[in-house]
Amino acid sequence: MDIFVVEGGKRLEGTITVGGAKNAAVAIIPAAILSGDICRIENLPDISDVSVISQILIQLGAKVTQISKSVIEIDSRNVNCTQVSQELAKNMRASYYMLGALLGRFNRAKVPMPGGCYFGVRPIDQHLKGFEALGAKTGLRDGVISLTTDKGLKGARISLDVVSVGATINLMLGAVRAEGLTIIERAAREPHIVDLANFLNSMGADVRGAGTDVIKIRGVKKLHGATYSIIPDQIEAGTYMIAAAATGGDVTINNIIPKHMESISRKLVEMGVEIYEYDDAIRVTRSRPLKACNVTTMPHPGFPTDMQPQMAVIMSIANGVSSITEGVWENRFQYVEQLCRLGVKATVQGRVATFEGVEKLVGNHVRATDLRGGAAMVIAALISDGETSIRDIYHIERGYERLIDKLVRVGACIDRRTVPDDYE
Repeated sequence: MDIFVVEGGKRLEGTITVGGAKNAAVAIIPAAILSGDICRIENLPDISDVSVISQILIQLGAKVTQISKSVIEIDSRNVNCTQVSQELAKNMRASYYMLGALLGRFNRAKVPMPGGCYFGVRPIDQHLKGFEALGAKTGLRDGVISLTTDKGLKGARISLDVVSVGATINLMLGAVRAEGLTIIERAAREPHIVDLANFLNSMGADVRGAGTDVIKIRGVKKLHGATYSIIPDQIEAGTYMIAAAATGGDVTINNIIPKHMESISRKLVEMGVEIYEYDDAIRVTRSRPLKACNVTTMPHPGFPTDMQPQMAVIMSIANGVSSITEGVWENRFQYVEQLCRLGVKATVQGRVATFEGVEKLVGNHVRATDLRGGAAMVIAALISDGETSIRDIYHIERGYERLIDKLVRVGACIDRRTVPDDYE
């Protein structure tokens, strides 16, 4: 197996350029098949999730051409299959976006329950409720979700019971070619939902209100191909912001939208970190001791749940006692046990984790429990005395492009090694 080996104690200093947004990419790539035409997607992150979702399209009959590391061309004119394979779907949560895309184009879809990181049960009831409102018959058998409609999809008013990014995206995909007007109430407002709406509109859709809690979609009979560039990755940028702050470094992060970073920047400033904003960059530096703070994760524009493991690391070396209340998932603190192997003092009770600041962390063997928990292990290793090895790094590579290269360029001592499976 492959592992990351990190020599801690290095201050990060320099410039990092962020790639395209993972969460936008894994929605926009499936959306391309709605056009039945040729789409060119630019500023894609070079990560395994993009590779997997592209392989799913190929399995369905699309032609996917890699123009460069960050650009692909999708020709969906010959898509001839509406069933996604279990082997591919098990590797990522976003595979369920194929439900809305296939239903929207072909009026039918069969997609296995999603894989990816596990933070507890991932209910799809809001997705199915919305699809049924659009006129689809839904079923779940042997772990496969099936959707069909004999008379085509019809616009409807859909009020989600909870704010759900996944359901909002899936229903947008299903509704763009439905007959009439669809209104999604209590819609999620994340930046990648706005990005998806902009991409759909570039193909000829009529989507309005993305970024608010009410999205209105007037169905069109046909879409066309388009060229589109994905927004920068908010979570990748936030991860490097925290890495810079944790190491007492001075890092400028390029190719970002500072407004998307506001909830993260506010908390770092509260902890004593200095943040300087530019048009498409943020500089993060710290010369003072860190102060404790409390964070509650919430849907956008609140503090993102995908940033709480990284935030836990910087809390672990802050003066005083900090806490994280998880407001989105019921089981997102699996990584805390691994942090404790490095000397973090933490307790978890239900949806609340408490961190008592310590003077230093000490290197050890740890593993990535999930994508963002893995990023937390890397940051913790950077500030630990001695050497830390991180296993199960496939989680990390699902969502961070060229992580080692970017960190090494700003002063980190980290490399990738192949070791025996029983390495410990």
